[in-house]
Amino acid sequence: MMARTTGILADRAVAELFETKRLIAEKELDRDQIQPASLDLRLGAKAFRVRASFMPGPNSLVSDKLDRLSLHVIDLSEGAVLETGCVYIVPLMERLDLPANMSASANPKSSTGRLDIFTRVITDYAQEFDKIPAGYCGPLYLEISPRTFPIVVRRGSRLSQIRFRIGNALLSEPDLLQLHNDETLVASAKPNISGGGIALSIDLAGDKAGLIGYRGKHHTAVVDVDKKAQHDIFDFWEPLYSRGRNELILDPDEFYILVSREAVHVPPLYAAEMTPFDPLVGEFRVHYAGFFDPGFGHEAAGGRGSRAVLEVRSHEVPFILEDGQIVGRLVYEHMLERPEGLYGSGLGSNYQAQGLKLSKHFRS
Repeated sequence: MMARTTGILADRAVAELFETKRLIAEKELDRDQIQPASLDLRLGAKAFRVRASFMPGPNSLVSDKLDRLSLHVIDLSEGAVLETGCVYIVPLMERLDLPANMSASANPKSSTGRLDIFTRVITDYAQEFDKIPAGYCGPLYLEISPRTFPIVVRRGSRLSQIRFRIGNALLSEPDLLQLHNDETLVASAKPNISGGGIALSIDLAGDKAGLIGYRGKHHTAVVDVDKKAQHDIFDFWEPLYSRGRNELILDPDEFYILVSREAVHVPPLYAAEMTPFDPLVGEFRVHYAGFFDPGFGHEAAGGRGSRAVLEVRSHEVPFILEDGQIVGRLVYEHMLERPEGLYGSGLGSNYQAQGLKLSKHFRS
């Protein structure tokens, strides 16, 4: 079988970027920083509180905009609280010197999305968030805006992740259908494939106890993003139960954790991404796009039955979600090669074989 010339870089190739100085960091990479198809990005030593989110634009460095828009500089070396409703820009510990044929994209980590922390990676001269153009050479910054809970972060905290790719690796709809027929990408008898992706729908029937999801509480204590199983669920979340109608009215600007009806499978030679859903189908959106690594839901990696956890918001008006309604799509891309480690297989992954599950910060 011929080696692929387009695709997502796997863990071994990401490590090589560091060794060849295409990826430069302030200090050695953390032992578990490289994932099967992505790299976690680490916060630097200071955060700039800014008046508003901004896009640098084709003629500006981020540092020039910070000089004009910064309200306050926060030292993160010992940890600091980032408040809800505020916008912060944090220089990251990693910077890039990409080859001319290599681009990258970024996304919040799963745990970041489940805490309703809005994050976007910014580069110098950027005209899009979370997109790093081929050949980019320069620093990386993270915009952070906690939406529901105030958070504690520190130098080295990891809220976002980056994927590197060569060329266009997206599967076409016919290829996606063929892969589904071969590998069962979503546990659905008749997959809905359109818009370049395969549909996921919402489960509002609930588990054996009728639990369908959680709604974030307001005016809570802070969440330390680096500590696992530190917080009581009920101090931060209101459980939601089905009452036989299998529907949920989303209140405007409330934050919900829900789950897909379908189990999801990402075969080892592919990577997937959840795309924000088209607002034309309803006044809501699955709030955070997200990466699904090779091996997610893969039976050989202990992931049979892994479902997608969904962070959902309604905008402007209340909106009724009904059981089985489509709420998102997964797009799939080729890997350049099979990763050495698959998601969930000895990597300490928190969300393999999951159903409805809050982030790792809460005690179950």
